[in-house]
Parts: sequence; C-alpha cells; structure tokens
Amino acid sequence: MLPEPDAATCAALADDLRAAGFTSEQLRAAWGESADDATGRELRAPALRALGARTDPLAVLGRLLALGVPQPSAAVHTALPSCGVEGLARLGLATVSGDTVHPTALVRPQSFGDATGDGEWWVASDLDEMALGGPLPEDHVLGVGGASLTLATLQMPTAASRVFDLGTGCGIQALRARRFADAVVATDVSERALRFTRLNALLNGLDGIDTRLGSLFEPVLGERFDRVVSNPPFVITPRAEGVPAYDYRDGGRVGDALVEAVVTGVGEVLASGGVAQFLANWESKDGVDGLERVRAWVEASPVPLDAWVVERERLDPLGYAELWIRDGGTVPTSDRFARLVDAWLDDFEARGVTGVGFGSVLLRRAEGSPTLARYERVGTATGPGALGGHIADVLAAHDRIATLDDAELSARVLRTASDVTEARHHMPGAEDPMVIELRQGGGYGRTIGVDPGLAALVGACDGDLAVGVLIDAIAQLMEVDAVDLRADLLPRVRELIATGFLTVVD
Repeated sequence: MLPEPDAATCAALADDLRAAGFTSEQLRAAWGESADDATGRELRAPALRALGARTDPLAVLGRLLALGVPQPSAAVHTALPSCGVEGLARLGLATVSGDTVHPTALVRPQSFGDATGDGEWWVASDLDEMALGGPLPEDHVLGVGGASLTLATLQMPTAASRVFDLGTGCGIQALRARRFADAVVATDVSERALRFTRLNALLNGLDGIDTRLGSLFEPVLGERFDRVVSNPPFVITPRAEGVPAYDYRDGGRVGDALVEAVVTGVGEVLASGGVAQFLANWESKDGVDGLERVRAWVEASPVPLDAWVVERERLDPLGYAELWIRDGGTVPTSDRFARLVDAWLDDFEARGVTGVGFGSVLLRRAEGSPTLARYERVGTATGPGALGGHIADVLAAHDRIATLDDAELSARVLRTASDVTEARHHMPGAEDPMVIELRQGGGYGRTIGVDPGLAALVGACDGDLAVGVLIDAIAQLMEVDAVDLRADLLPRVRELIATGFLTVVD
C-alpha cells in the first residue's frame, strides 16, 4: 500500500521539481518532439537515447520519475536537495537498493489550460507498461491518459460551490474541478487511488479536496452538489475466469450496467440545476441502438433530468475487445491475447451485443419538466481548444430559447458565432452552388449543409435586426411566402443556436 503522504515532504519535492525545471515543455525540449510523442505510445528508448549521458537534475528526474528508469543514488540526491532519496521513499515513490534508486511510481508534469489561464501540475501514479515491461497489475492506478484529458476538456469552467468527482483515480479531475469550485469531494473504491489523489493535491499545493472511500454514490448519500464529474470504470469486461479486472477501468458489473447505475442515480446527488458530466461506453444490443438505451436510462431516473449525450465513436465487438486487451498490456502476438479475445466475443455474442459506443454524457437536474433531450453522433473531429466553455455557452443559449414560441424567437436578435465560416461548392460553369456548408472552427467542429435561405439568414445575423425581420427581408428577395419561410427556418435556427452557430445577443 502506498504510504500516507505528508505535506512537508510533498512541498520539498515540489520545490526540487520546480528548481530542476521539471515541466512538460522542458522535458519535451530535452528529448525532442519525436521522442516525446513516442512516450505516449509506450516507447521510452528514443527519449533515453536523446538524454544520453546527461547527469543534470532535469535529465535524472526525467529518467527516474517520467520514464520509470532506475538512477544512481548520488545523482538523485543532487537532483533532489530538499526532498532527497529518503523523501521519495517516504512518499512511496521509490526504493533504494545499494547505490541505485528504483522508481515505484511515476511523477509526470501535465500542462493544462482553460478560461482562467494556463498552468501545470505534477501528477503521480503507478508505473505504466513502459516502465513495468509487461501487463499492468489489477490494482493499477492510472495516470493522465486519453480519457482523462478528454473529460478535462469537457468540464465546464463555470463557478461551482461543491463538486463531486466520482471514481477519482489519481485525482486529475479533482485538480481540474478545484480551479473553479470552492470544494471537491473525490471518491474511489481504491484506497491506493485516494492516497495518490491526496499526494497529488499536496504536491500541487491544493487544499479543499476531501477524499472518501466507497462505491458510486454511497460516500455522499444525502448530500447535494452543483457539479458531478466522473471518468467512471466504464469498460465492458467479460465475467470469465482468466480475464483481468482492472480497478481503474472495470466497475465489476455485467456489460454497461455500471454506466446505467451512474445515469439513473446521479440526479439524486445533484442540486437543482446541478450538472453531471462523465464519459461512458454503452452497448447496442438485442436490436436496440446504444443511444436509445441511454435515453431509456435517463427517462428512468427518479428525478427529472435534462440530457445531452454525444457518441463520438462506435466499435464492433472485435475492435472493442482488441482495444482494451491492448490497454492492459497484453501483446497481440501472445496466446493470452487470443484467449482474451475469445472471452470478449463469447460474452458479447451471449448477450446480443453488436456494437459499443464511446462518448460523453451531460445530465442536469431540471427544476421542472426537462427541456433538453439531445442524443447525437458527432464524429471524432473537434475544433481547437477546450470544449468546456463551448458546452457552457450552448447550454445557456438553450435555456434562453427553450420556452420561447416562434413569435417570441422571431423577436430575438442573433449574431453568427465568430468561428463560423461558409463554403460553397459549384459545378464547373454553374452560377448557383450545388452545396452550401457552414463550418464551425471551435466547439465540436461541426459541418452542416444549408440551403440558400438559411445561408442568407446566417450571413445577415450581425446582432442588429431581429430574426423575424431578417426572414421577412429574405422572403422578399427570394420571392417566396414569408410565413412559409418562417415555418421552414425557425426550427433550424433553434438547432443552430443549440449547436453554437448562432448566439442570442439581446
């Protein structure tokens, strides 16, 4: 078990890391862009080659803490003058054998940016496949991975009093939430994970993160939160002998039942108007599409919920099995890999599963009847930067128009978002375009086809005239009936507001 971290040793280690320039930017510069990218693919040899025989503190700590390579004790003592090798050992981050320091965990710099600015954390976690040289142990505490970064970009950067981080792992979402929340409650079924969370909070000088042991909503029964964030253990794992169940990704239930439990239960810990954001997998099974199954779970919640569910990717059973078997460190050429694939495929076949969706879920406790029920497939392309601000903006825009009838919407003034561009495609020699597309530079990077009437309206929305006035003018120019044009355009105007192409300015 990882020792309980103490504040003084964490502060000393932070001082040493800061003095060594132990940042993501400096490490990337030290071993080069190509080698840095290779570490993300579990290849550390290029980074080690680039560092060569360097013995400066950045190189020593890069090998020891970022890459998981043992280092000479004398070099580590020099690199950590305040914390020392003894401090690393007290924190459970290393052991000493003779004249060599052996890492027992990783500490990696992680840069971030949001509406409040840019910064960097040091994040400790268990040794990964690259450092272990083989499959992960089942109690592995994951560091900052692709899913962690995805959820971090989705978090709305709006103020909150209390945030609940369900299944905190190493604590990266709790660190992120603490930037805009007064207090965070972080829970996990793994005491080892909670100790990493406490260590990371201390290492980065953060208070206000309360860690609690327990499953799902048990540690917070009777409490209410303005926000819930979660990267839950949503991976669908066969309940078969010989199939590893990793704490960080496996919730211990059959199929997507854990995600169902989160969807149906989260409303009861949300304050009125409170928002939950989490990642999930869901199955298409027995002829029912995965998004429709999620919709049924939302509707089964004992409290009313607004819902915005986005499926970004869908895999067939074999593709899903391969992804997560590789994730656990088993190589495709091994006999074990083949046995695990069979276990996954047998499970999916027995339960009628034909595909698995990957995506994000936003649920909000409605103050009355729900007004938002959006279940969509967006694809994998996104605009640059964090999505959290975009999500917050379009959620607010939805609220502004949700109760408006068409006459009231017609009286509103709209402006085309600054990241929207238009593309027109013509056949050679043709005067009129065959296709008109509106493209979103930020947000989800959507591209939608529009007709000349809607294109004209979007082009005219400059924050000056009400949308009804614009539609009447466009109808006159196009020589069509204004009433018919309103009936055609206003539902699509609502969709453009809901997706961030248009904003309400009055």
